[in-house]
Amino acid sequence: MKQNRGRLAVLLFALLSAVLCAEDFDFTIHPSTMAPYEKEPVLLSIDINQTNPEPILLFLFDVNKSKSYRVEQINAIHDNTLHHAKEHYLYLLFPLETGTMDVNFSLTKRVTNDDKVRYFFSGDRDDFKKLETTDSDIPVAPLKLQVKPLPKGTQLIGNFKLGYLFKPKKVEAYEPVSLRITIEGDGYPPLLENIYPKQKGVSIFASKPVLTRHVDEHTVHYKAVYDLALTSGKSFDTAPVTLQAFDPKRQKCYVLTIPSEHIEVTKADTATLVDKTDTPPPLQSSWRELGGFLGYLLAFGTGFLSAWLLKWHRKTKTKTDPLAERIDESKEKKQLLQLLMAEDAQRFAPVIDRLEADLYGSESHTLKQLKQEAKELLT
Repeated sequence: MKQNRGRLAVLLFALLSAVLCAEDFDFTIHPSTMAPYEKEPVLLSIDINQTNPEPILLFLFDVNKSKSYRVEQINAIHDNTLHHAKEHYLYLLFPLETGTMDVNFSLTKRVTNDDKVRYFFSGDRDDFKKLETTDSDIPVAPLKLQVKPLPKGTQLIGNFKLGYLFKPKKVEAYEPVSLRITIEGDGYPPLLENIYPKQKGVSIFASKPVLTRHVDEHTVHYKAVYDLALTSGKSFDTAPVTLQAFDPKRQKCYVLTIPSEHIEVTKADTATLVDKTDTPPPLQSSWRELGGFLGYLLAFGTGFLSAWLLKWHRKTKTKTDPLAERIDESKEKKQLLQLLMAEDAQRFAPVIDRLEADLYGSESHTLKQLKQEAKELLT
């Protein structure tokens, strides 16, 4: 019964959306669910289709940013056939709060005609002409989601599998044992703090996890790799790891575990500890072990320092001009055009002209070149 109500809500929202500006175009939004769990991926499919063939229509569309959710575009198809424009977008949205949540959108309709298009095309590479359009912001009703709370103690949201490897399992005193943990699957990015618990008598060194993703037509597949090192002066059993997970699609809780492993730590042979010479072997062994340990710490610290410097550099660059980073993050010309027009259409007019010539004319510029020209206008 609840499932039928949810499907009915999705259908009603799609029908109401379709009524928007029916005299010129149809606008529809199809969410994969109207009642997701917190951090459950929600697929948003958006279609804009011109219904009135008399004018020439162009569209600018985006999902507004919010602290209540995170959203990323995973696909876009643009058909800018004159008088028959069509737009199709796919977004993946992750709710970050529970309760009633509004997802807001921005939609701009740009109207022009054949004479203005012919004038726009009459320019050449040395005489760029701006496509004249009459722009109007179209109000779009927010998508209201009813976000449900996760089961208490949930650490992972989605369908994930866990892998791990201890190597080696027999070491000398204070020699590091490497532990690699991988979490892979579909859902919310599987990034966790302190994935391995503290353990008495064992020193734990952890680097920042490496997250990779693969985008397909319907979801984003994540893989997180955690690299750790464990050291001790005596044999020990590793601490078991238990991760509480929840799969929203199956509405099922499950547990991912790493069982305890025995690590054998060997020490120097006591027979070599007899003071037969002026340079006792125990001192040499201690310095060798300490040197190896300090070498490991130095290597580990170098990695941390490199990561910190890279992060600091990126932060400094962002603080200098955050718009430059947003320009670099634009994955396609249409997205770059939307960004520049929203920020300062007059300032970026030369680049906007080139983008429109590429998208709606016969010009051809590389996205890299257009980004560089836009960033040069920031100075």
